[in-house]
Amino acid sequence: MKRKTLIRRIWNRIAAVLARLLPGGQSIRPILHRLRGMKIGANVFIGDDVYLENEYPECIEIGDNVEIALRSIVLAHSRGKGKVIIGKDAHIGPNCIVLASGGKTIRIGEGSVIGSGLIVSKNIPDNMFVPSVTSNPIARVTEPYHGSSLEDFVRGLRPIHGKRKSQKNSKTTAETEETP
Repeated sequence: MKRKTLIRRIWNRIAAVLARLLPGGQSIRPILHRLRGMKIGANVFIGDDVYLENEYPECIEIGDNVEIALRSIVLAHSRGKGKVIIGKDAHIGPNCIVLASGGKTIRIGEGSVIGSGLIVSKNIPDNMFVPSVTSNPIARVTEPYHGSSLEDFVRGLRPIHGKRKSQKNSKTTAETEETP
């Protein structure tokens, strides 16, 4: 593969910063990223402060009608260059990270919906809903975090034991109930 010139690398970074800051989630931002070398389909929305691959923008493909919500990050390199393909009609929620490691391709399937705050480092099949991680407590704090060592804090955590209960009409979903 041909090495990028210093001018091209500088341009990629300037355009990426402008795309993160300027308005125009369906106009200016996609245009700037296309100019950087990304393959971006029609009617794509890129939210505020979205970070799309800096060093290898040509390794990102975004299908038609995709929405990427604010403050999400899409990286096509971690320990080498990879590739990220986001299928048409997909939605990536706020504060998500999509990460492809060297030599790997991460695909988010057509029509899939990724909840907020998730890290995606595996393929997501078409038309899947990956919900956000809930903020259910997992342990009771018995040693204050401030004013004690980290080791004492961790030793003072008491797991909350729960039991799984199947939800109606679903064999794959479970919810945890806190037991006193």
